[in-house]
Amino acid sequence: MTSDKPLLPPLFKGIALFTPGGDLIYCIDPSKQGRWHLHLCVSLQEILDLPEPPHFLVPCYTATIDHWLNPRTQQIQTFAEAYPAVMRHQAVLNAIFGTGELAWQSAPWQEGLCDHLVLTTYRSTFPQLWEDHDLVVRLDLWDANPSYYEPTTSAQQPEPKTKGYVLRLFVAGHSSATQRILENLHELLEKNLGNPYTLKVIDVLTNPEQAESNQVSATPTLVKVWPHPVRRIVGDLDNVEKILQMLAGQENS
Repeated sequence: MTSDKPLLPPLFKGIALFTPGGDLIYCIDPSKQGRWHLHLCVSLQEILDLPEPPHFLVPCYTATIDHWLNPRTQQIQTFAEAYPAVMRHQAVLNAIFGTGELAWQSAPWQEGLCDHLVLTTYRSTFPQLWEDHDLVVRLDLWDANPSYYEPTTSAQQPEPKTKGYVLRLFVAGHSSATQRILENLHELLEKNLGNPYTLKVIDVLTNPEQAESNQVSATPTLVKVWPHPVRRIVGDLDNVEKILQMLAGQENS
């Protein structure tokens, strides 16, 4: 597998919206209109069955990137910033936007809007936003109804809303090796999966309980949670054929 970045338009604006629970919905807009916060909020409302679009997340849990052409130098330049609450997700942001090991700038905190006590007032009305649903959803400019799958933690496993994959990648810290794995895996999934997928990145150093509950004892480990049966690959995530076999349900766990 090469280390090429995901295929993206040469010039674009990207917007990512996180939830307090760690879910992510984002878009890549080649037309560079930059008016996608509303669409992301409405889609998040539909996916998580919220009473209304969670616009209150926008000043606190967003990251934006602008890949633009400098008319003076004719060089493509990148400006990327994220609010403090999502700066810890830089590795994921670089993976979805294909920006290597770019260091994101911290956007000014919105006083009065992102105060912890203010956000807490929304929790009783929007409890789904504080839960982790393993969601990483791309909303395309031309797709008003994005495909997604919302996994469930209940004992009963209902049929998914669409045919898709739920994957978890367990890593130890955010090193350059972790960044390479994220970029390569993202490119592989975009090129080879005909169905939608969600990919959740879990750092075992900060979330050891999730590693234990998923029976992960070494990193990196890629786990296919859905469709059943559960399959996993430990260590060798450069083997494209092995990963495709796992996704097809041909690899023993």
